[in-house]
Amino acid sequence: MKTAQLSGSVRTNVGKKDAAAVRLAGNVPCVLYGQGEQTHFAVKDLDIEKIVFSPEVYLVNLDIAGKTTQAIIREIQQHPVKDRVMHVDFQEVGDKKAITVGLPVRLTGKSKGVLNGGRLLQVFRRLKVSGLAKDLPEAVMLDISDLKIGMALRVKDVKLDGVTILDAANAVVVSVSRARNSVMDEAAEDDDDDTATTAEGSTDETPAEA
Repeated sequence: MKTAQLSGSVRTNVGKKDAAAVRLAGNVPCVLYGQGEQTHFAVKDLDIEKIVFSPEVYLVNLDIAGKTTQAIIREIQQHPVKDRVMHVDFQEVGDKKAITVGLPVRLTGKSKGVLNGGRLLQVFRRLKVSGLAKDLPEAVMLDISDLKIGMALRVKDVKLDGVTILDAANAVVVSVSRARNSVMDEAAEDDDDDTATTAEGSTDETPAEA
């Protein structure tokens, strides 16, 4: 996973009034959940927004009053109207404890079906996975080069070493459907095979003269 650095200051007071004052000062109230402990702190809103509004998933190195802790974002509260982060919950990460995150799904290659006019449909933009932080990749990379029209990649087709995918095994991650002007590449291949068979099996010989 990618890592990000974030510095915060401890909040000595908690509650709605204190949280409002923190936001008014251009900061975001946060909570770090650890080994049976909670740490209330605040970070600059510009710093946290770079992480929250990124398509990446980060392992965050939190520096709170000189103490460094690795954590992941567990929950984000946003303003119902304004595009602003209101509160963030962090979960401390341990070396031997699995964590659950949503990894972005990225497609590579050019689908055969799409090249024949098919329509690519990506159902999952993220996959929910569980594993140790050291085993989690930055993203789930899927090669769609072999996808023809009518074919799909399902969750069970995705393999990640040391990582468990928690989404339903039969759920479709990405598929290629037939568009109005698409060419069925499978049919074209079948036609080629039939033509070859006919040519090999023909007996177009001139009858011998009596």
